[in-house]
Amino acid sequence: MRRALVLAQQAAAEQEVPVGAVIVREAVVLGEGYNRPIANNDPTSHAEIVALRRACEQERNYRLPGSTLYVTVEPCSMCAGALLHARVDRVVFGAREPKAGAIVSAQRFFDQPFVNYKVRYEGGCLEAECSALMSGFFAMRRRLKRQHKQQG
Repeated sequence: MRRALVLAQQAAAEQEVPVGAVIVREAVVLGEGYNRPIANNDPTSHAEIVALRRACEQERNYRLPGSTLYVTVEPCSMCAGALLHARVDRVVFGAREPKAGAIVSAQRFFDQPFVNYKVRYEGGCLEAECSALMSGFFAMRRRLKRQHKQQG
């Protein structure tokens, strides 16, 4: 999760929402990424998807059995679906995402009866650090937006 936090900070430095993700299996990093939808002009370039793409490319397989995803913020429904299809074994997230979190907050995607693969999950890993990064980022954006309005 510490590596995911570093990646999230990199996203923030690039004015992207600060989310970082790392996929590991047996202590080996398979793939990692951070939010890039603005830079990539791609709404699917969430940290989890970037990490999945890199891990699948490295493994030369669209499935990642036995892997764990560490992500700084609870995944959305798009990412949860991709993690399910990739057969990621476990998801560990830092901060909850009350509006769009698909694991425990806004919905419980992995617990739905239609889900054909069991993804284990847990939240709260380095939660304070992950939450502070998100809160600080959005506070800065609101501050800049106010300044911009006042100037012009």
